[in-house]
Amino acid sequence: MASAFLEMKNISKRYAGVQALDSVDLNINTGEVHCLAGTNGSGKSTIIKIISGVEKPDPGSEIYIEGTPASNRTSIESIHQGIEVIYQDLSLFPNLTVAENIALSEVIADRRKLINSGDYRKTAKIAMTRIGVEIPLSSKVEELSIADQQLVAICRALTGRLKLLIMDEPTTALTRKEIDSLLAVVMDLKSKGIATLFVSHKLDEVMEIAERVTVLRDGKKIGTWPANELDSRKLEFQMTGENFEYSHNQEVVNESEPLLRVEKLCRTDNFRNISFKVMPGEIVGITGLLGSGRTELAMSIFGMNPADSGSILLDGSKIKLDSVRKAVKHGIAYVPENRLVQGLIMEQSVSKNTVITIIERLLKKSGLINHGLKESRIEELVDKFKIKGPSVDAAVSTLSGGNQQRVVLAKWIATNPKLLILDGPTVGIDVAAKGSIHESIKQLAAEGLAVIVISDEVPEVMNSCHRIFVMNRGEFIQEFITRDVEEREILDCISSAE
Repeated sequence: MASAFLEMKNISKRYAGVQALDSVDLNINTGEVHCLAGTNGSGKSTIIKIISGVEKPDPGSEIYIEGTPASNRTSIESIHQGIEVIYQDLSLFPNLTVAENIALSEVIADRRKLINSGDYRKTAKIAMTRIGVEIPLSSKVEELSIADQQLVAICRALTGRLKLLIMDEPTTALTRKEIDSLLAVVMDLKSKGIATLFVSHKLDEVMEIAERVTVLRDGKKIGTWPANELDSRKLEFQMTGENFEYSHNQEVVNESEPLLRVEKLCRTDNFRNISFKVMPGEIVGITGLLGSGRTELAMSIFGMNPADSGSILLDGSKIKLDSVRKAVKHGIAYVPENRLVQGLIMEQSVSKNTVITIIERLLKKSGLINHGLKESRIEELVDKFKIKGPSVDAAVSTLSGGNQQRVVLAKWIATNPKLLILDGPTVGIDVAAKGSIHESIKQLAAEGLAVIVISDEVPEVMNSCHRIFVMNRGEFIQEFITRDVEEREILDCISSAE
C-alpha cells in the first residue's frame, strides 16, 4: 500500500463571509501524480495556498506531512519539507539568466550573501541533469519559450529536497509537443519518488498520466476517483453538477456570396498563399500548433500586421487593411488570445470596457456623451452576453475569466461587425464557462455574423465550426467539413505535420 506524503483532514477556510473551503479531505501519496479539478471558484487556489503554507486553515483542520502534524507551517517551512509550487506566472526573474533563476532558491534558503557564477552554473546543471533537459545556462529567461521557462521553474524546485511539486495550470500556453515533453518530465519525477499535484483545465492531457483525480465544487470535495474510471464527460459532470450536450454544426450554410474572401495572402516569415472564404452565418475554424501562423493571419485580416501580397474582399469588394481603424470601419472585429493585456483595461469598469469601442457613436452634437444612450447600450450588452459581476461599475479584474471574455465579446459586438475573429476564445476558462461562450458564438452566427475561430483545442473547433482548416508552418494543409470528420482525423493531420 502506498504511503501518504500529504494528508489533509476536515480542511476549512473562510474569508470575510465567504466559505472558500468546507471540510475538505485530500491525501497525496509519495510519488503519485494527482489531479485537482474544479471550475473557477471551487477552492483549488485556496487549497494550494494552504498546502504551501501561504495561508493557514481554520481551527479544526488537520494537516500531516509524512505523518507529522503540520497545520501551522509557514511557506518557508513548507519549502523545507519538500513542497514547491509553480504558479501560472512561473515567478521567474526575466532579466536574470537561466542559471541564476535555478540557483536563486538555494541561495535564499542557505542565506548566503556571496556566491560566484560558477556555483550558480553548477547548481543549475545538476538540476537539469536530474530531469534530462538542456537549456543554455547563460540565456536570459525572457528569451525562452513558455515551455522552457516551465522547465526552468521545475529545475529551480529540484535544487531543494523536492518531494511534492504543485503545478497550477501548467499546460495552458503549451503546444501538444511541449505538453508531451512536460508530462514526460513529470513521469521522470514520479520514478524518483516525487509526487506531483496538477491543477488544470486541460484535463484530457493531465488525465493521461494522473493516477487519481480529486474534484472540488463550491468549496466542497465531491470525491476522489482513479483516473481510469473517469472520462471527460463524467469529470465535467462532477465539476459542475451539469451534463453538457455538445453538438457539431451539421447544417450546411446557404451558398450565398461570401462575406469574406481571402486570396493568396502572404506575409514574409508568417504565412503564404492563404486562400479561403467565410459565408454570412458561418463559423470557420483554424487550428494547428502554436507558431503555425494562425494568430499572424488573424492580425493581418484585422489590419494589425498588413499582408505583403494577396487580396482581401469583403462583401465582394477588394479592401486594403493596413490599420486597425480601417478594419473596424469595414466591420471587422478581433478578440485576441491574451484578453488581459490586449483585450481589456483591467482596472477600468465593466461599463467603460464594454463601450470603449463606440464612444464616438455615443456623443451628442455638443460633443458630450449621451449618458442615457450609453447606459441603455451597456444594459443591452450585459444582458445579451449574461455578464455576471458585482456591478457594471466593478473593475473587470474582479470578474472570472469567463465573464472577462464576455466583456471582450460585448465590446466588439457593440460595433455591429460583419466579421468576428476569435483567437483562443476559451483560453484559461473553465468547462462551465466554455459551454456558455460556445453558445454565444453560435448565436452570433445564427444572427448572420461571419465568424473565424482560432484554437489549438480540436474539440473546441469541432463543437463550434462548420469548416476547419489545419495550418502548419504558415500554410493551410487541409480543410475539413465538420459533419464529415472525426476528431482523431484532425489530430492525426496536426501531428503528422510536426
